[in-house]
Amino acid sequence: MLFTGQYEHTIDSKHRLAIPAEIRARWVASEHGAAWYAVPWVGGIIRLYTETDFQRLAAARELGLTPDEDEAELHATLFGLSARVEMDSAGRVRFPEEMLGLVELSPEVALVGAGQWMELRDRAAWRESRRARLEQLPALMSRIESKRRALTGGGAE
Repeated sequence: MLFTGQYEHTIDSKHRLAIPAEIRARWVASEHGAAWYAVPWVGGIIRLYTETDFQRLAAARELGLTPDEDEAELHATLFGLSARVEMDSAGRVRFPEEMLGLVELSPEVALVGAGQWMELRDRAAWRESRRARLEQLPALMSRIESKRRALTGGGAE
């Protein structure tokens, strides 16, 4: 499922966020599982993946019985801090209080489409960063392309 756009919402006193109707309708019409996975991230962000996408991406990182220590630590942190969250009948998901405290996310949020996932960000910080993000887009794309070339062994042309 492809997530685009931005939505301003509030996390209520019971730690619930209403998933926008447009997203709920597409999600229900597709076969992306019965829940979402919430993954806390650096910078006060929570990433939301559909259940199907999260499980597919997680399975692609299988380590076997003897993982490298760094990979094992990454998995313990990533999966240990993540949570499966189900939508209630009103289309809301409830986040664990500990997760919200860990990322120090205020109740005033922006739900931002990020392609394969959505990001829950501080609303004021998101608003303030949009113009700078747009202006930095060419440089960001260039850095990503340079990294891809380095990984594939391709040099500058």
